[in-house]
Amino acid sequence: MVFGASWHDHGVTTEPVRPRPGKYVLFDVDGTLIDAVDNQRRVWRAWAGRYGLDADEVRRVALRTRPMETFAEVAPDQDPRECLAALHELEDEDVRSGVYAAFDGASELLGTLPLGAWALVTSNYEHRVRGRFARTGLPVPRVIVDAAAVEEGKPSPAPYLLAAEQLGARPEDCLVVEDAPSGVEAGLRAGMTVWGVNAAVAVAGVHRHFGSLREAVPGILAFARPEGAAAAG
Repeated sequence: MVFGASWHDHGVTTEPVRPRPGKYVLFDVDGTLIDAVDNQRRVWRAWAGRYGLDADEVRRVALRTRPMETFAEVAPDQDPRECLAALHELEDEDVRSGVYAAFDGASELLGTLPLGAWALVTSNYEHRVRGRFARTGLPVPRVIVDAAAVEEGKPSPAPYLLAAEQLGARPEDCLVVEDAPSGVEAGLRAGMTVWGVNAAVAVAGVHRHFGSLREAVPGILAFARPEGAAAAG
């Protein structure tokens, strides 16, 4: 049973929501649908420059931690709130002026999936996702779960469980498409099928691995159709 209370409420349940039949696809954004590696590298390089830090070391830490954890490790003497404000300023400017590209297959995939059968689950913020999607021409779904929507981000299952709740879906009827270990762990902990894309080597735990998003498109579309349910394994 899926309940109407969000994960903001620490699991307190209110009105039960009856799950709708069907299959649903939950997408990570950066690294899965949008190629933002160079953008992230530029943002962190600029941020490191403001604080006189080694950009390569900052980027190495940022790849495996969330921003506040990154600041604590690379700039423990700085006010983390000021660090975060500086990072947000740089990220917002990058959305306005940076060059973005969607991965091959993303436009076809999102344009073909049934309306209401997919959502975005991102560790970024919704306004940046919308900005990047506008720049790349990708359609925007009804449900976007961003960093502000949950108290615990990936690898917590909370973001993916909230997306399923908002779609009216049962976790076991959801396919998570991810590129990063923290997102894969989040999907697995949510009790969902998890496929990995855009990596040469499979992330530990994924049910299926594809070297590119393009290779995964037929399987994802099959999963989303009732007759393709058997493709989930």
